[in-house]
Amino acid sequence: MVPVTCAVEELNHQKAIFDKVYKEVCAKLKVKNIPHMYGTMIEIPRAALMANKMAETAEFFSFGTNDLTQMGFGFSRDDIGGFLPDYVDQKILADDPFQTIDQDGIGQLIQYGVERGRQTKPNLKIGICGEHGGDPESVKYCVRIGMNYVSCSPFRVPIARLAAAHAAVEALAVAKPVAKKAAPKKAAKKAAKKK
Repeated sequence: MVPVTCAVEELNHQKAIFDKVYKEVCAKLKVKNIPHMYGTMIEIPRAALMANKMAETAEFFSFGTNDLTQMGFGFSRDDIGGFLPDYVDQKILADDPFQTIDQDGIGQLIQYGVERGRQTKPNLKIGICGEHGGDPESVKYCVRIGMNYVSCSPFRVPIARLAAAHAAVEALAVAKPVAKKAAPKKAAKKAAKKK
């Protein structure tokens, strides 16, 4: 996985190096194939906007939501402690965007990247990595926009799994509304008309 990419040309440049090293390793180990996928982290807003091009080379995307949030907001994670709590307290921001994906802003970049990437490569594997992967609301958002996986630190895995399960159940409930039973009189009238 190539991090912090901004253009497909960069991915292609790195892939040439990757392919050369891959062949050398296979030859050294005397194997024909080592299963792998070549992908990129989408951490720069431009990469999300150019996702259709990035998917020409990448076999998967992993959205680096911490860096994408930092670059998308223009906030430095080193400096946010001095003002971000006030932004949340005064409802300037609904949540700390480094804890829960800002669905209205950064989330739209992510969704755009997912949609554009899959226009080029419909079976593109897509997920996120970072602390957002352990936040229940962020995980639900990722499921809703069609991601395949989330990655997070080990202590957040149980939270992420539970949130993904809740999101899957919610998606099933929306996809399969309960069918209404026909009223007995209406069903009898329909049956009589058919005779």
